[in-house]
Amino acid sequence: MSDRPDLDAWIARTADAPVRDVPFETMSGVPVDPVYGDGPYPGEYPYTRGVYPTMYRSRLWTMRMFAGFGTAEDTNARFKDILRNGGTGLSTAFDMPTLMGRDSDSGWSLGEVGRAGVAIDTLADMEDLFADIDLSAVSTSMTINGPAAVILAMYIAVAEKTGVPHEKLAGTIQNDIFKEYQAQKEYIYPPRPSVRIVTDMIRYTADEMPKWHPVSISGYHIREAGSTAAQELAFTLANGFAYVEAATAAGVDVDEFAPRLSFFFNSHSDFFEEIGKFRAARRIWARWMKERYGAKNERSMLCRFHTQTAGVSLTAQQPEINIARVAIQALAGALGGTQSLHTDSFDEALALPTEKAARIALRTQQIVAHETGVANVADPLGGSDYVEWMTDEMERQAEAIFAHLDDLGQGSILEGVYAGIENGYFVGEIADAAYRFEREINNGNRIIVGVNAFTDGDDGDKELLRIEAEVEEYQLKRLADVKLARNDDDVSRTLAAVAAAAQDPNVNLMPSILDAVKAYATLEEVSMAMESVFGTYVEKAII
Repeated sequence: MSDRPDLDAWIARTADAPVRDVPFETMSGVPVDPVYGDGPYPGEYPYTRGVYPTMYRSRLWTMRMFAGFGTAEDTNARFKDILRNGGTGLSTAFDMPTLMGRDSDSGWSLGEVGRAGVAIDTLADMEDLFADIDLSAVSTSMTINGPAAVILAMYIAVAEKTGVPHEKLAGTIQNDIFKEYQAQKEYIYPPRPSVRIVTDMIRYTADEMPKWHPVSISGYHIREAGSTAAQELAFTLANGFAYVEAATAAGVDVDEFAPRLSFFFNSHSDFFEEIGKFRAARRIWARWMKERYGAKNERSMLCRFHTQTAGVSLTAQQPEINIARVAIQALAGALGGTQSLHTDSFDEALALPTEKAARIALRTQQIVAHETGVANVADPLGGSDYVEWMTDEMERQAEAIFAHLDDLGQGSILEGVYAGIENGYFVGEIADAAYRFEREINNGNRIIVGVNAFTDGDDGDKELLRIEAEVEEYQLKRLADVKLARNDDDVSRTLAAVAAAAQDPNVNLMPSILDAVKAYATLEEVSMAMESVFGTYVEKAII
């Protein structure tokens, strides 16, 4: 027993927690305790120090590597390589046509098929993408937003064909449409009908897929567009609050869906700022969910998040030194208490990663997990004056932004987010931050190694992954063959049902979309069936 009753109580509560079969000691053989410093401790409200009591002592973060290029067969082979090399989750990157809800034979898609991710046109492609992978035994993340409902339906259909029930499917679909209007710009429909689709997916997964995260509220792309760390934190959590308000307005109890919400943050190069951001995110989310939205279930208050190292920080100059950048950013993610992590490959400023580069990226986080000792103690930096100050400062800046959005929405964060999209608030704030950062680099006030200082050592040509024109030709033939083989009457009937469901706000869209993809309606056909009702979003120019 210690002279600290709160710590004694925490130790008693965690005494029977499962732990990994490793020695919890330093390399020199010095035993270490599961936690140090003051409470509230990990697993205790407001979860500043971690969402789970024993954190990585019980289970390491999921090593989820982002992959997707060329055809579905190409990416399937990369998935299998990741799993063979110790990856514990899959994360799917789609090509630009797929992200925009367009088929490979669309005029919009010329020259883009399979280049920035995998091309998915129909259920046949999704079947190839996950061929010989047991969907009941792997957690899958899919980074897609505008046509997210269609891609999720295809994934469900593959599971059904392979005998995996809905309730056994584990994973996440990004489905964060707000940040598309704010930063990434891969939207199809106007904001309000898009949020209707999101809430339909929340309701469907709450009923059918208890292990599935229907929205991954994503700050990553906001940061990649140029925001500050505090803006990433605030805009992301505000979007989360907006989805909570939208779902509860649609009649879903907050504790029915909030436990399955998850987040996706960027881990950039300012080490302590990133750690403070992650800690503040947990505290803010817990307090708002409990105090403003009336959550009673503890799991509704947990801000569980995936982290990806900062793609925007990677340099084309001296790309090998990106390995060091990624290692530091991965360490910040681990010290910040992430639940899963993707480490970027060193060559991604130049092209999609080669197999070797992707393996080095995975090995980087395996080194962080198994060689540094950071997984032995929960929140090891907690109690540091600087880290605690940074956590408080991130929260202070975020709360100021929430207050602004609350005013814009006249007491509703949801309406404030809609208003901020409409009046250009988010776009303007991100643009100003990005401009300031670039000015600092250009005038030499901010050093980027290999770019504006220490520039010797760029060795010229590199071995890169190249997507050849044959990929597009193959995909076009594949799509044509599927269209020729399918039953056109079934396609027409199911697409009409999608449009009819879109017209009735009281009907959940997911069942009709699932029927359409099972009939091998294409991604674009299903997306356009909804667009015929919802319309197309055209962004206003903000000066």
